[in-house]
Amino acid sequence: MSLMKGMQSIEFETAPYLVSSASVVGSKEAEGPLAKQFDVTNPDDLFGEKTWEAAESTMQKEACTLALGKGHLKPEEMRFLFGGDLLRQGIATSMGVETFQIPLFGLFGACSTSGEALALSAMSVAAGYAQYVLAVTSSHFGSAEKEFRFPLGYANQRPLSAQWTVTGSGAFVVGTRKSHVRITGITVGKIVDYGLKDSQNMGACMAPAARDTILRNLEDFGREPKDYDRIITGDLGYVGHRILLDLLKGKGVDLEKQHLDCGMLIFDQKTQDTHAGGSGCGCAAVTLSSYILPKLMKGEWHRVLFVPTGALMSTVSFNEGDSVPGIAHGIVLEHC
Repeated sequence: MSLMKGMQSIEFETAPYLVSSASVVGSKEAEGPLAKQFDVTNPDDLFGEKTWEAAESTMQKEACTLALGKGHLKPEEMRFLFGGDLLRQGIATSMGVETFQIPLFGLFGACSTSGEALALSAMSVAAGYAQYVLAVTSSHFGSAEKEFRFPLGYANQRPLSAQWTVTGSGAFVVGTRKSHVRITGITVGKIVDYGLKDSQNMGACMAPAARDTILRNLEDFGREPKDYDRIITGDLGYVGHRILLDLLKGKGVDLEKQHLDCGMLIFDQKTQDTHAGGSGCGCAAVTLSSYILPKLMKGEWHRVLFVPTGALMSTVSFNEGDSVPGIAHGIVLEHC
């Protein structure tokens, strides 16, 4: 059973569990601070394939296989699969998960897709529509540059506000079987558009949406920042992180002690030349699986608000001079 909370949130009275998860990443991620915590790292960013796009599909397949294996579950036990990526028509997902033959909902929330997938998975399980659901997202540096900016062969220079798209895929099994982490609530984000048009500064484009969702979560659940051990955004990076904190202070909310960002955690800014940090659907997903969930499972953290953020742009909207709206979804994770 679930209760609507405030304007945009749901609290699950019978909260679904995060049964298992897996993370698969590429070479640059394997050189970062979280290197030893990923399930699979591959020095070959093509993952044995001929194209970046096929490599991304392979990552999704590996992540799903690992998550199922760690949960001692089979594909046929999954009622639904919620998945998405950054590529046109979601081809990384459709081609990556085809082999499992699980009923599929293809999603697009840009880099917030992991939050969207987990929210819908939790709703499905809590409502009694499924015993187990699989959620997966991915991104790839090569395919993202080719899709949204410039093919790597152009050797274009990246401004300091730009972020490095994570090559990685994270998969999660959400279900009724007990584990040490539950999804106790969600706050569904709204599209927030401050009129920014710089696709090389996605942190600035997404920070207002993160602010909106965090404030709404606190209001809907009647909580303060101190009620969370950490409030962790998806991929605002160093630029967006600072903007978010300033925007929240303007509303009387101080998040200096609680806030972390996956885009800042996954790379070493001083040694890896990733400029403003990490981004991409895979950024929040693999950081959740490798870094956030273990701390919750061990009881180091008891309640976390996970807020993946997305810049809702396309090559068409960018070329036509449109602004880059943002969206962020909040997932309340609790140790049990």
